[in-house]
Amino acid sequence: MFEQILLAVDGSGRSREMMNMLLALPSLQRTQITVLHVIPVPASSEGLTEYRLAGERIVDKETKSLRLNSENRSVALLKEGDPKDIVCKVADELKPSLLIMGSRGMGRLQAILANSVSQYVFQLAAIPMLLIKDDVYIKTIRSVMVALDSSNSSKDSLDFAIKLIDGATDVEIFLSRVLKKNDDTTAESDPVLSEAIAKLKRMNIPYRTFLRAGDPGKEICKAAEESNASLLVLASPDRRPSIARSLPDLDRLLGTSVSDYVRVNASCPVLLTRPKEE
Repeated sequence: MFEQILLAVDGSGRSREMMNMLLALPSLQRTQITVLHVIPVPASSEGLTEYRLAGERIVDKETKSLRLNSENRSVALLKEGDPKDIVCKVADELKPSLLIMGSRGMGRLQAILANSVSQYVFQLAAIPMLLIKDDVYIKTIRSVMVALDSSNSSKDSLDFAIKLIDGATDVEIFLSRVLKKNDDTTAESDPVLSEAIAKLKRMNIPYRTFLRAGDPGKEICKAAEESNASLLVLASPDRRPSIARSLPDLDRLLGTSVSDYVRVNASCPVLLTRPKEE
C-alpha cells in the first residue's frame, strides 16, 4: 500500500489527472495525497498578495478535483520560494512513496538553460518520481511496462510496479528487455526475463514480453508506444553528487543515460524508481 504521495501541481491539471488515474488502483485506496503548489517570491508585497490568492485558487481547485474515496485523505500545501528547491525540500521532509509532477519534456542542456523544475528535481530527489509530459495522453491504467536489465535496481523497479498494481485484476505488466545485438535469445532463455516471468507467474499476474536489440532508450520508447502502455517504469541511478548532494552534477546531467532519453521521448507517463538506500 502507498501511504503517502506528493503531488506537485502548477495549475495545468496534468499531474492531478495522472493522480486520478492512479487512484482507481486498489493499492492507493488508503493513500494520503499532499497537494503542493509553489508560488514565487515577488519584489513587492502587493505582488506577493496576488500570487498567494492565485496559488490558493490553484491548490483548492486541484484538491477538490481529486477522485478520493472515503479512506483517502488530501492535504493542501501552499509554499513560497523557488519551486525547484521547495519541491525537493518538501519531498525530503515528507519522504513520500512517490512524487508526481509535470514535465515539459526538454533535453538535458535545454532543461538546464531553461531552469527546468522537473529536471532539477529529477537530478536531486531520492524518491521514485512520476513525470507527465505536456504532450502525452494520460490513459486509464491497463498496462504497466517495466524496462529490465541485469541490475538490482531493475529488479526493484519490477517490485515497485507489482506493488502499484497489487489487487488489480485488469492490469497487465509488460516486460521490456533490450539486448546489445540480435541473436537467438528468447524470453525464456534470457536470464533477466525468465526470472521476472517466474515471479509474475507465481503471483498470477498477466504479462507480455518485449525482447529487442539496439539502443536501449530508443527501443524502450518504441516498445511502450507500440504496446500502448499506460505507464512506463524504469530504474534511474542515484544521480546526486556523492561529494555535494545539494548541487546538481552537471557532468552526469550532460552525459548519456537511458532514463534521460526515456523521460524526454516516451509517449506515456514515466515513473523513475531509485536504488534502495543502504
